[in-house]
Amino acid sequence: MTAGPGWDPNVYLRHASDRSRPFVDLLARVPGEPRSIIDLGCGPGHLTDVLLARWPDATVHGVDSSAEMIEAARARADGATYEHADVVTWTPSRAVDLIVSNALFQWVPERAEVIRRLTDSVSPGGAFALQVPDNADAPSHRLLRELAAREPYAPHTASAQHVPPGPPEEYLDLFAGLGWTVDAWSTTYLHVLPGEDPVWSWVSGTGARPVLQSLPDHLRERFVAEYQAALREAYPSRPYGTVLPFRRTFAVAQR
Repeated sequence: MTAGPGWDPNVYLRHASDRSRPFVDLLARVPGEPRSIIDLGCGPGHLTDVLLARWPDATVHGVDSSAEMIEAARARADGATYEHADVVTWTPSRAVDLIVSNALFQWVPERAEVIRRLTDSVSPGGAFALQVPDNADAPSHRLLRELAAREPYAPHTASAQHVPPGPPEEYLDLFAGLGWTVDAWSTTYLHVLPGEDPVWSWVSGTGARPVLQSLPDHLRERFVAEYQAALREAYPSRPYGTVLPFRRTFAVAQR
């Protein structure tokens, strides 16, 4: 993932099962039998097992800009290799059969330029597969932006990065423009989350992270309390849990 405030692998993995499903759905559409795989924005390496289960003879190299995530990934000793680097400037040392990315490019403002550069490292017949959240208009994100724009938070949160993730058509046009065969689609998942304030638990480890870390300590607790209250109203608890609708964009392109 691109450089920015520190990531906490433990917070990110609170909802590991729900976060992993889109990755599994993405891989199901990848053609062929890649022997060399780059996992961009690999996080704590918890999805490496999914890659190796699908393609047990492949080599997997994970890349992430978070030192904390790479440290957690290396501790897994799962047979993959991992590298601390920023995807904006990183390039594979050799051609590979598959570049895969799970929830990375929504953090990259210059993603089209970065993706085009990385496609040069995909072997003939190889593939580039990515998945990004497409829920910037969801209550969780809209409420976050509205609250962050108010006083006394606004002077601190103005620089917190918000990058529109882009619809499937953006990635279809990008890869098709390179002459690749493209399969692009979107899916809305209905995550049923248990516990108290589960939507807060979800977004605090991902989408809300830049805003939260831009706030000074004396304001963060107040902001969290207001944001949690707004989320509880927007996502009411039901007898079986709290439903979090989450739309995601997918693209699988073959060279």
